[in-house]
Amino acid sequence: MSIADRVRVEDVTVLSNDWYVLKKTTFSFRRSDGSWQRQSRETYDRGNGATILLYDPDRRTVILTRQFRYPAFVNGHDDLLIEAPAGLLDDAAPEDRIRAETEEETGFRVRDVRPIFDAFMSPGSVTERLHFFVGRYEPGDRISAGGGNEIEGEDIAVLEVDIDEALAMIGSGAIRDGKTIMLLQYAALHLFPQSAQTKDAPR
Repeated sequence: MSIADRVRVEDVTVLSNDWYVLKKTTFSFRRSDGSWQRQSRETYDRGNGATILLYDPDRRTVILTRQFRYPAFVNGHDDLLIEAPAGLLDDAAPEDRIRAETEEETGFRVRDVRPIFDAFMSPGSVTERLHFFVGRYEPGDRISAGGGNEIEGEDIAVLEVDIDEALAMIGSGAIRDGKTIMLLQYAALHLFPQSAQTKDAPR
């Protein structure tokens, strides 16, 4: 049975349509016992996005960014946030968008892009589905300084980090961004099998 058969939308109210769209929806949901329960939820629609981890298996490095994120700041993160390159799709295909976003943010022109999975990052309130990619890079692939789009307020620094150091930064709290943690854990399992994390794991 499709989940759509268990949802009856009764009312949708747009609460905000400024930067993105915030809606309040009242609906009835058919529970597992067959009874219908009336519920109300707010959803924040910012579109879908894509993110990528650039990695160099020979030098055991990855490319990350550092930038200011106001929502993280107001929730107690008094520092810039370290992240993998990412951006909204804006109606583009995920692979096309992540290539353009990576070049804009990091200055690297990505030669190969491989999709690995997609995920809902905050399904309790945000509709966004994030497409995850990995791509190999070499130092010569960097064609500009990157830095992001100044008009959009971006002021992005580019970091080249050893994979073991990046994994250690998760444990120390230096890396707190969810998508980046997911990509680095994927890299430890599949791209850098001799990482410190996998070497120290119990057998």
